[in-house]
Formats: sequence, C-alpha cells, structure tokens
Amino acid sequence: MIDWMIRGPEIATCNCAYGCPCQFNALPTHGNCTATVGMRIDKGHFGDVRLDGLHWAGVFAWPGAIHEGHGQAQPIVDERASPKQREALLTIMSGQESQPGATYFQVFSSMIDKVHEPLFKAIAFAADIDAATGHIKVDGVVDAKAEPIRNPVTGQPHRPKLSLRNGFEFLAAEFASSTTKTQGAIPLDWSGRHAHLTMIHMTGEGIVR
Repeated sequence: MIDWMIRGPEIATCNCAYGCPCQFNALPTHGNCTATVGMRIDKGHFGDVRLDGLHWAGVFAWPGAIHEGHGQAQPIVDERASPKQREALLTIMSGQESQPGATYFQVFSSMIDKVHEPLFKAIAFAADIDAATGHIKVDGVVDAKAEPIRNPVTGQPHRPKLSLRNGFEFLAAEFASSTTKTQGAIPLDWSGRHAHLTMIHMTGEGIVR
C-alpha cells in the first residue's frame, strides 16, 4: 500500500436534520443520504507526491442509508493540481490505498455504484472550525455554506460538538447548519440542514490519533 497522509480542515453538509442520525448509527432523517464534502490539505503527500495547499471536494447521493449502498459520487479536484497530484487525490478519494474499513474514503467508495467523471476546477474553500462557519464553492457545481445553528427563541448561536472515540472520519467535530445547492450530475438543494466542521488527519491506516 502506498504511504499517504492528509491533514487540514474539512466541511461536510448533508440533507439530514441537525446532528445527523448517521453519526449515532441511526437511519438518515429523510430516508436517503445526500451530501457535499470539501477539504483544504494543509499538509499531505501520496508517496513522493506533495499535496500541500490543494483542495478537493465531492458530491454524493445514496437512495437510502449509506450502508445500504447503490450510491453515486461526483469527485472534484483542484484545477491547480499537476497530473500526478490529480491521480494521487483521485486514488485517495476512491479508497484504493486504504485498509478495508479504515477510512471514510474506502467505506463510502465500497457503497457507491456509479462514480461520475471527475471535474478539475477551482475550488473556493474556507473554514473557521471554532466559529462553525465556512463554505465550499465550485462555480456551476457546488455552493455549500456552514454557519452556526441558531436558538429559535433568542437567535443566539447554538454550539454543539460531537466526540466519536472510534470514528473513522473524525474524532471530534463542530456541528452547524448548512445551506447547499449543487448542479450537474447530482443536483441537491436545501437549507437549515446538518453540517459539521473538523480537522482531518488521516493515512491509509485511518485517523492519526
């Protein structure tokens, strides 16, 4: 297995209610799972290929819960990436160089039937994990925003945080509210749904603890 590592902030938005039942081994709020994910790699490598400073994103949809399979994915890779970096990122995202069950890349990929042709585009990404704010934007494809959940009476930010001792995506994440709209192969559209922001530090063997 090729040695790789990525570290940096990640934003994920999905169509579930705040909190996302999937994080608690329950079924998705509306019976299906659709999501966007994006990350900035502050430091990373794939073998001898450096990945520092690059972004990646993805749009996903499953007709039921993720573990029931039959999903589809639209991978998006930073247009600044060289051919070798593009190949490296797509290999990581497809779970090919992960131990079985060790990373969410491998788990999600094993539950996907169709992977759309990858897009190589400019990805605008910003994340302030402590403030629970951020965005993933790819012109003509993805516009996803995370912001604090608001108290319905006072309007003040409500700041939940989840710890997963045995998580395969993250160990701790700030939960937030998302507004997401996508176009293209997997069209999505919602507001006031789940988002989480976290720091990813992962290798093909799983989360670095």
